[in-house]
Amino acid sequence: MLPEVIPFPVLGVLFLLSVSNTGPSKDEVLCFCKNPSCANTTCKGYKCYVYFQKVSETEQRESGCFSRDTSNQCHGSGPTHTMYCCQQDLCNNHTFRPTSPPPPPPTTHGPDIVQLLVPLSITMVLALCAFVFILLIRYRCRKKHRDINDGEVVEYDSVNGNLLDEYCTSGSGSGLPFLVQRTVARQVTLVECVGKGRYGEVWRGTWQGENVAVKIFSSRDEQSWFRETEIYNTVLLRHDNILGFIASDTTSRNSSTQLWLITHYHENGSLYDYLQRNTVDIEGCHRLAHSIACGLVHLHVEIFGTQGKPAIAHRDLKSRNILVKKNKECCIADLGLAVMHTQTNDYLDIGNNPRVGTKRYMAPEVLDETIHSDCFESYKQADVWALGLVLWEIARRTVVNGTVEEYKPPFYDLVSSDPSFEDMKKVVCTEQRRPHIPNRWTSDATLATLVRIMRECWFQNPSARLTALRVKKTLSKLNYSEAEIKQDFYKGK
Repeated sequence: MLPEVIPFPVLGVLFLLSVSNTGPSKDEVLCFCKNPSCANTTCKGYKCYVYFQKVSETEQRESGCFSRDTSNQCHGSGPTHTMYCCQQDLCNNHTFRPTSPPPPPPTTHGPDIVQLLVPLSITMVLALCAFVFILLIRYRCRKKHRDINDGEVVEYDSVNGNLLDEYCTSGSGSGLPFLVQRTVARQVTLVECVGKGRYGEVWRGTWQGENVAVKIFSSRDEQSWFRETEIYNTVLLRHDNILGFIASDTTSRNSSTQLWLITHYHENGSLYDYLQRNTVDIEGCHRLAHSIACGLVHLHVEIFGTQGKPAIAHRDLKSRNILVKKNKECCIADLGLAVMHTQTNDYLDIGNNPRVGTKRYMAPEVLDETIHSDCFESYKQADVWALGLVLWEIARRTVVNGTVEEYKPPFYDLVSSDPSFEDMKKVVCTEQRRPHIPNRWTSDATLATLVRIMRECWFQNPSARLTALRVKKTLSKLNYSEAEIKQDFYKGK
């Protein structure tokens, strides 16, 4: 185990490292930051950018930084805009359009072997010490995590905020620079309509040679578009199991204004569509369920620090709002009803969207209007209720011993295809009915675990339900071999 205190010799070398003039880091540079998502006047990233756009007779300027995985968004100039990228500290402080890239640093000619070896040796020693230091910091950073409500709040030391662990992946999640987003719609070609709903339409489009999804909101659902745009542009949402955001834009087509949300495209479509067309085996069932739980945990968790994010509750989790990726994992979409919470100032941001969630997936406390609307935990508990229903949909389409049920939505046998609020309230609150669990599910170890999770997501008392993190941890344990699963299952019977 690594020591909790950094040894004195390492501190000494690190002091030399801090005072030596090693120049800017190759992987991280300091940039001027001036755009709507900037928290400070500077930011750190892999590349700096400055973006110029001519609007009427005025030239607007935006500056900021790209992470390594988004640095390929540097693209060329046009008659009305210029994107300029550089990789030196504070190199993007341009007040006018640059006409050429910065000159390369001066080079010296004919160094002898000693001049090369001495700095090279020092660099190698410092690099080794830095590597050891990072390992120590990572160890101490993990020890500083504190769990609240079974670990659903993650705390990061302010010095080590960039060492994100398993809850996060790289990238800001805020898509393209804000001014760039305003020009994306003109560059997207709509190819085919792939879905329609109460919000509007979803199209497959192409942008820079890649498929993208374009969600076109109807004018009556402007608040949902605004809410998703607001959330994606202000919080760290880049995660494998959250739908990837590219840009938000307005455009004029057919003499009317359209509200566009441009995201990654997933050809398998929604989980709702996928389960109607396909059955899954036990491994596929676990893959779908576990990835949804991972996405929901990332939404629910609050991450502290300069690279942090508020906790988010979805409020409309259902199979239609979950997409199936090419690798058969899921990602959660549609954040138009989401609420955000920051624990530092106990601020609950509900937004002003008049839309309500989907009645079929509403928790009992939402239906009977006893939910504590001023308490963020209440919204997370309602999400977990809906998660249990989504797991039930997946289990129905899981083949065990050659047997499988046809796809049906939750409560299909108790309410109509378009149930009213009162219908759902009667079934869920008054009669306290739950979706039917076929006997065959309890004969398989994996499905039996899923059944146990569902039932603990469906408690009438919200505080008795599992947390999303507990669901994720339980499903993570199913990664070991089928033989071990069955051994544990039958041992507990």
